[in-house]
Amino acid sequence: MQVFLTPLYLAQMEVLRNKVRFFLISLLIALITLLVLFIAALAEGLGGGNREYISKLDADLLVYKADSDLLIAASRLPRSVMNQVRRVTGVRAVGPIAVSNGAIDNPLETPDADPLRVALLGVEAGLPGAPPIISGSPFSTNRAPEAVVERRVIQRLGIKVGDRISIRTNQGSGDETFELLVVGLSDGEQYGLQPVVFLPVLTWDRVRSKTGPNSPLNLNLIAVQLENPKDLAAMKALIPTQVKDVEMAGIREAYEALPGYKEQQSTLDTQRFFTLIIGVLVIGGFFQIQALQKVPQVGMLKAIGAANWMVAVAAIAQIILVTVIGVLLGGGATLLLATTLPPGIPIVFTGQAAVAAIVSLLFIGPIGGAISIRYAARIEPLKALGMSS
Repeated sequence: MQVFLTPLYLAQMEVLRNKVRFFLISLLIALITLLVLFIAALAEGLGGGNREYISKLDADLLVYKADSDLLIAASRLPRSVMNQVRRVTGVRAVGPIAVSNGAIDNPLETPDADPLRVALLGVEAGLPGAPPIISGSPFSTNRAPEAVVERRVIQRLGIKVGDRISIRTNQGSGDETFELLVVGLSDGEQYGLQPVVFLPVLTWDRVRSKTGPNSPLNLNLIAVQLENPKDLAAMKALIPTQVKDVEMAGIREAYEALPGYKEQQSTLDTQRFFTLIIGVLVIGGFFQIQALQKVPQVGMLKAIGAANWMVAVAAIAQIILVTVIGVLLGGGATLLLATTLPPGIPIVFTGQAAVAAIVSLLFIGPIGGAISIRYAARIEPLKALGMSS
């Protein structure tokens, strides 16, 4: 047992006798950890901010206007299409989704402060597309001057059920303000990186931005629930044969088609990958320099009987110890910084993303130090002692 503990003891003693040197490399690893975790959180925040509402829909399929390339803004469906889709065998329920933009005058800020930009979504209570209510109640009618607001609106404006909000939209000739009663609150439902205000679909038609006074009511999407979700592929092919001028998409396909979504995620994944590569090179360079400086000491150990495996285990233990300390420091710093971020910044830390990032960071130390371990194991005692003399 003593034989196996000896290399661990050697690694520990060298770290303790060169505290400053190893602490500095741990700080460097901590900074890399901080960067990797924030890039992971930014990827999650930006991706979630784009897809959150679509990914949480209680629907199996989405109906778009034909030839819209699955672009929500380009899809314009007459409301009558809902009835046609509803009559298709195998469809359980359908619901409208209409999208526009507006702004809420902030009641907590000064009158000249910028209003909060929001996405306005027109839906029907109790149908696919409507958000789950965590507090309050759904809309009373499709024409009621009511609204359901999501979590980020609550955080930024302090709104609660029973409050009135002023929504400002462009009505062609100029901006107009509409007073709405908040009847319900929902969980996070961002759309296009904007907080969401849900309106009854006919109220939405009155409030939405318009280019002229006679703009017809068109839906952007129709959310479809199936009798049997296992028939998704078959229903995706069936509905366009019975309803003219439509195309279908699943939920994942829909949010991946959002403008810039894939490009955004691939860019952030590339940044994260190259950050890890830089970490491997920096850590590898540090431990390689360490190995070159320790050639005489390693040669002496081998001359008095230390086996190659003992030298390798000592080096690996040292690398793992320094890496773990650095990752712990970086993780702690990330948690502290995360508590100071305002709610408007799209950075979201999730357990799965954080664990994946930390595991990859724990591997960069041994990977980066692999060359130095191989170099130390190949040192010839006589040559090393000759160098020292």
